[in-house]
Amino acid sequence: MTVDHILDAFPRTSALVVGDICLDRWCTYDPATSEPSRETGIPRLGVVATEVTPGAGGTVASNLAALGIGRVAVIGAAGDDGFGYELKRALQQRGISPDLLITTPDLPTFTYTKLLNAQTGEEDQPRVDFIYTQPLPVAVENEMLKRIRASALAYDVILVSDQAETSQGGVITRRVRDLLSEMAGAHPEKVIWVDSRVRSHLFRNVILKPNEQEAAAACMAALGHTDYVTFRRHLGARLMFVTQGSRGVMVIDDQGEQLFPTRAVAKPVDICGAGDSFSAGAAVALAATGSAAEAARFGNLVASITIMKKGTGTASPAEVAQALACVEP
Repeated sequence: MTVDHILDAFPRTSALVVGDICLDRWCTYDPATSEPSRETGIPRLGVVATEVTPGAGGTVASNLAALGIGRVAVIGAAGDDGFGYELKRALQQRGISPDLLITTPDLPTFTYTKLLNAQTGEEDQPRVDFIYTQPLPVAVENEMLKRIRASALAYDVILVSDQAETSQGGVITRRVRDLLSEMAGAHPEKVIWVDSRVRSHLFRNVILKPNEQEAAAACMAALGHTDYVTFRRHLGARLMFVTQGSRGVMVIDDQGEQLFPTRAVAKPVDICGAGDSFSAGAAVALAATGSAAEAARFGNLVASITIMKKGTGTASPAEVAQALACVEP
């Protein structure tokens, strides 16, 4: 199947992102306004402009929408706060349904605040993150399970974003993880794609997408040594995609390991979100083609476009077609 055929299938495809749906706030500050506070003497950062975008699983959803997926929605949890309002509005502006997003006063909206220097355009100050370090409230967890059971299988592709790195994790709790693993086992034809920063080794029956460092850590946790083939078999994973930065992606299936190189990019602008854009492209390409090889190539192509944009960029169908023309003989 050609890239054009894959893109043609996207408007008829539906995708659901389940997990940590966060808010990215890109705050530009002007160093010229950073005089010390009169009250405390502590220097201030004078923010002169703010842009908000969906982050973590929201970045995956944004990439899906930009690729022209016909129906995109998210299941996660946001606080009943201003950041939660901004998150829902940012999702809606990109054509992503927030209707399944749980709003609760029991936790804050998971928010990353990034500070950019107006004079240089660079992020050069410590990030300010609004995080939740307590166990997910039982009522929120129960609602997550209810919405997944009621809605998930109505989508062609389910992408799981387990991004929280705190010891408690985010909304992908043990019960949520077990439900998703159970669904994957009962519906092997369904693309259930998991990107988990620190808990890949706890999923079963799904399609896994860690990066090299995450894969090595997960192998050590499960096996005590790094062996992708044995690790995939141990988890009953249908497929495993290990992204390797500029080298491309290693696909592990019943035939073993195969590296799919990516399109060479001489000077990437920003690699932030490259893994999320790969996941979005590869997961829906896998659903369209049934081929791990085609999924790897398409995911690589999408990521090669997004790393040439500041922040967590996305790729449109037109940009994918243009990028393909640059690599074809």
